[in-house]
Amino acid sequence: MNTLSIGETILLVEDNPHDILLVQRAFRKAGITNPLQVVNNGDAAVLYLAGEAAYSDRQLYPLPALIMLDLKLPRRSGAEVLMWLRQQPGLKRLPVVVLTASQEYTDVNRLYDLGANAYMVKPVAFDDLVEIVRIINQHWMVFNQKPELGTS
Repeated sequence: MNTLSIGETILLVEDNPHDILLVQRAFRKAGITNPLQVVNNGDAAVLYLAGEAAYSDRQLYPLPALIMLDLKLPRRSGAEVLMWLRQQPGLKRLPVVVLTASQEYTDVNRLYDLGANAYMVKPVAFDDLVEIVRIINQHWMVFNQKPELGTS
């Protein structure tokens, strides 16, 4: 098992406080100890990833190894965040898992077209959410070979 993922930050972009709480609880129940940073709108996600404004201190707000991105966000949608991210030379390879309530194929297809690495539908049952975050962690944080960022 790859232990290099320990301590790498995961960025959760989610506007629903209830869903944030559920994801945080699911992380604890799944035994995931990676720091989980949370921003609650698309503009904040862009500022965080760019390391600007309130997120300029990379000690406090480190660049994440994985982004869990909701689709329906205020100010800038998840699709707009993903579109912006894929245009940034130093960030374009960051893995993005879309975690949303939408099961519409127009959303699924559009997000994959924009460069999403995975698309998961938020489950109704908490135990299913625990299993999803466990799988996301195993796949993206433990076994996945992470890309180099900031190289062309």
